[in-house]
Amino acid sequence: MKLIPTSNLRGDLMGGLTAGIVALPLALAFGEASGAGPIAGLYGAIIVGFLASLFGGTGSQISGPTGPMVVVFAGVFASLSGEPALVFAAVVLAGLLQIAFGMFRLGEFIRLVPYPVVSGFMSGIGVIIIALQLARLFGHEPEGSGTIPAMASIPGAVMAPNVIALGIGLLTLGIVFFWPSRLGRWIPSPLAALGIATVVSVSLPGAPILGNVPTGLPSFIMPGISSDSLFVVLEAAVLLALLGAIDSLLTSLVADNMTRTRHESNRELIGQGIGNTVAGLFGAIPGAGATMRTVVNIRSGGQFRLSGMTHGLVLLIIALVLAPVASLIPHAALAGILIKVGYDIIDWTYLRRAHRGPRWDLLLMVVVLTLTVFVDLITAVAVGMVLAALAFIKQLGEQQIRNLKLNEDRVEDPEVRELLDSLRGQVSVFEFGGPLSFSAAADLGHHVRDKADGREQVLILDFSRVPFLDLSAAKAMETIIEDARHAGKDLYLAGVSEPVHDVLNGLDIAASIEASRWFDDRKLALIAAHRNLQQPGTSPLRLDKLATAEQ
Repeated sequence: MKLIPTSNLRGDLMGGLTAGIVALPLALAFGEASGAGPIAGLYGAIIVGFLASLFGGTGSQISGPTGPMVVVFAGVFASLSGEPALVFAAVVLAGLLQIAFGMFRLGEFIRLVPYPVVSGFMSGIGVIIIALQLARLFGHEPEGSGTIPAMASIPGAVMAPNVIALGIGLLTLGIVFFWPSRLGRWIPSPLAALGIATVVSVSLPGAPILGNVPTGLPSFIMPGISSDSLFVVLEAAVLLALLGAIDSLLTSLVADNMTRTRHESNRELIGQGIGNTVAGLFGAIPGAGATMRTVVNIRSGGQFRLSGMTHGLVLLIIALVLAPVASLIPHAALAGILIKVGYDIIDWTYLRRAHRGPRWDLLLMVVVLTLTVFVDLITAVAVGMVLAALAFIKQLGEQQIRNLKLNEDRVEDPEVRELLDSLRGQVSVFEFGGPLSFSAAADLGHHVRDKADGREQVLILDFSRVPFLDLSAAKAMETIIEDARHAGKDLYLAGVSEPVHDVLNGLDIAASIEASRWFDDRKLALIAAHRNLQQPGTSPLRLDKLATAEQ
């Protein structure tokens, strides 16, 4: 496999170029917001963006400073009084931890995120992007940081627009939404919009522009940790590593969803870790997979790691050579591009069909979306995962309880059906369809009592499809055994595997059941019940045949 695929060379170069230009104002703003300065944000995008693409496992992903990472880093910067050696020691350690996460294959757990959570996260990011850019579209900057202040700034911006900025923004929106597809093969609509809007801005001055793009190379910073700051640095490193890992791998899922590919999660963590480790050594703020820039890259044709590397090189060239040109880009043009990006991220496909799907999945998606917009990404995903897991366990438990009592009409073995017919009313058979979830185990004894008709003398528990038991299920078995004893019923166990027997034996539950009540399968248990109950109406020849089967 080639380290740098070139089969999509033009698309990767154009995607990286467009993503780099879009990333420029974000990198500068994130650097300023972190406390480390705009140049630290710019070089965070350059270093993490290039190295994470080179060594990572998501071909189309663009990495760099992100909102969640900058919020945490700003707290670290403030708590360590801006001391570079300590602050960037936390960044270096965070990168090393991410490398360790990848080497120990912890990234695979992110594949467990259910689709409604990913959909809610994607749509929430889209809403955030649009909310953050609407005031800028009218020529104003949001007052304060975050989604809520940005939304609060919109009415004032609408009431007092900068006419030139609004015109440039609307022009940009028109281009990115309606740019002809045949031209898009050669010039992506965001890049065309950026170029045309910048020319218009130069011809008709008055709209806010980027201005003052810093230049220069970063300096090497030797990390250091004092005894007084050890705990703070380690805590910050762990938090940055976990947040960056989750942020990156969730963005990888978004990229997978858009490109119909599958990322290598552990390799991605290693790539992110290398990028953040080197970034910390050069005084750059840490980064992660950036959903918005990744989507820009994909929409502009980027597919492979060359696009992310190009994005980093574009920013490096801007930092060293083209700062005066980049400083002329109007904010409204970037706002228009980003509004289209936000619109594309929202999961419209699912939302149009959601009313025909499970109501719970729609509710879960809305909860995750709301928390992403108004709280933060990590809280949204954590709550979504917990709710999804609880809902699945509840549904699984209900299904297991629903199918608990054997449906005699679905028994294919004619001998077993004949036995069941002859024992009708005196034997109840309960079968467990796979591992018992703790939600089913909680009420298992209660449901066995309810589903038994009350006249039977024998209860048969069929464990043939149960590979293991946890403590909850084992305690439920103990309850069933005690209930059967108190009710004067015989209890037979069939098809108990060695792991299940070991659990019951280890908890001293197996000892309460006589050895003669354990059977290899359900048929043998029914034969024994038939004999013990001395059922009339079965021919001697038939009983002899069944006896032979038992032996």
